[in-house]
Amino acid sequence: MRDTPIADDLGTVDWLISDRPVDYEQAVAVMHARAAAIAAGSAPELVWLLEHPALYTAGTSTRAEDLLTPGRFPVHRTGRGGQLTYHGPGQRVAYVMLNVARRNRDVRAFVCTLEDWVIDTLATFGVRGERRADRIGVWVRRDLAGAEGEGKIAAIGLRLRRWVSLHGLSLNVAPDLEHFSGIVPCGVREHGVTSLADIGVSVSLQEVDLALRAAFERRFGAVRSVSAIAELAQPETTAAV
Repeated sequence: MRDTPIADDLGTVDWLISDRPVDYEQAVAVMHARAAAIAAGSAPELVWLLEHPALYTAGTSTRAEDLLTPGRFPVHRTGRGGQLTYHGPGQRVAYVMLNVARRNRDVRAFVCTLEDWVIDTLATFGVRGERRADRIGVWVRRDLAGAEGEGKIAAIGLRLRRWVSLHGLSLNVAPDLEHFSGIVPCGVREHGVTSLADIGVSVSLQEVDLALRAAFERRFGAVRSVSAIAELAQPETTAAV
């Protein structure tokens, strides 16, 4: 784990929190517009925290057989890496639009730092998050019917366009975990999904947001709060998914 930001002197990152659920296709359109502006040097980097209505997203490696209950929730095909995942109320989604070219062009290190960001955030609440060599994301150990087990508490899926990252991560705070039963989350059948609420940690999204911000600044550098962005006010009419 790193104890310093992944890169220095990159400027301040915009930090936006949406206080109501955001339509998925609108979010993707906003991400693409902002990422293009970042690549062109006309807008600062951005981290956008939000919730979505209940839905599934299908990454570029999705297998049709992993959608177990078609028709349950809308399924959005998207250009991020990975397979099927769930988004919905009680889950904090962090869309991360950062210039990886200015962060050493090391995609593996970038993903590891995103995992470290989540691990640091969980530590704020006394939870030990762990990474796995064979599985992207963050995992926590838990007691399952008296037997040692583990569950995935945060998923990570990215796409790079002109070296600017799109999509990001989702941290399960207190979603309805039964909604994950309609898919094989991230293609992993051997292990389940968990949340902070599921392991007995009761915290609000606002508390999680504060912890995410503090941990992000330690790993990536300074942020500044913004209440709105131009891309959200005037999103693209079509989403590149």
